[in-house]
Amino acid sequence: MNKEEIIKMRIKRVEKEIRDTPYDKASEHHHGRLKAKLSKLRAELDGVGSRGGGGGGGYAIKHSGDATVVLVGLPSVGKSTLLNQLTNAESKVGNYDFTTLGVVPGMMEYKGVRVQILDLPGLIEGAFKDKGFGKRVLSVIRASDLVVLMTDVERRDWLEKMRREIEKGGIRLNQSKPKIRIRKMHRGAIQVVNPYGGLTKEVVISVVKEMGYSNAVVSFEEKIKDVDKLIDALTKSRRYLPMVEVINKIDKSGSKSRNDKEIVFLSAQEGVGLDLLREKIWLGLGLIRVYLRREKNRSGDRKNPLIMKRGKNLADVLNEISTEMRQDVKRALIWGKGARFPGQEVSLRKEVFDEMEVWFGR
Repeated sequence: MNKEEIIKMRIKRVEKEIRDTPYDKASEHHHGRLKAKLSKLRAELDGVGSRGGGGGGGYAIKHSGDATVVLVGLPSVGKSTLLNQLTNAESKVGNYDFTTLGVVPGMMEYKGVRVQILDLPGLIEGAFKDKGFGKRVLSVIRASDLVVLMTDVERRDWLEKMRREIEKGGIRLNQSKPKIRIRKMHRGAIQVVNPYGGLTKEVVISVVKEMGYSNAVVSFEEKIKDVDKLIDALTKSRRYLPMVEVINKIDKSGSKSRNDKEIVFLSAQEGVGLDLLREKIWLGLGLIRVYLRREKNRSGDRKNPLIMKRGKNLADVLNEISTEMRQDVKRALIWGKGARFPGQEVSLRKEVFDEMEVWFGR
């Protein structure tokens, strides 16, 4: 029996113990410890697979543009058609499963931003166990900036099933990283600082020890009720990504309007709903366009914006331009909807906003 088989056997044992152990207050810390052990084993199994024991590695993708978006869904839900509509790609289209056996890239230009969109092979149940090249697909998802989760009107319930598959692969969709800080110590055992309540001290200590910490200070900065959130905070391999959910082929259902505002309903074949999807992708990526002024009294360069992530400041903008320039800049003037008046002088700590114009001066 090789190492991969041993780990799989241990995973099955832990999963069975979780199912067989009644959950109540008395067993809460034991459940937490078992879930932590399961998370460690799955991470260990992924490590073995990446060295040749299982999935065979990920697809070799050359990333380009300002951000990367992946189209993820069941086979034959219209991902290839959607890619062709949104970009200049020519992804093969067919009416049978697994039309796309590789990863097909295309480039979408929207609001001055170049977004690489990747059409992935269909995701099926058992993907996290590498069914249907599942681990390769998950590796591409992990390296992206946003996930478009896609199904059709006849298989709407698969959105939830695909979310679960992706979550089992250590990827969290439309979730924030738990606000828990862990600081390793040389002594002092496990100390818990939790003014918010939620998980008990006993549960926290049990999980933290199982995750391999002997001496540490665990500080909660928000109320956490779910032990899985604590495990996520202790697991370095977790990936947090924004997601847009799409239901395609609404032309087949006899109605092109839907009430759920969280989901984009479209017909890729007929081009219905594409503008809404583009806007949802733009908002989900959280990108900011910054227009640089070479001269104080001339407009910024709107043809070649500097693309930044929301939450960055002018110091970050300078670092993108040149780290050496940062030393010479003494002030910044800004224009746009976030400025109190045109040409407002601000500090380099000023957070950037979309379509900000900025001039840096000595």
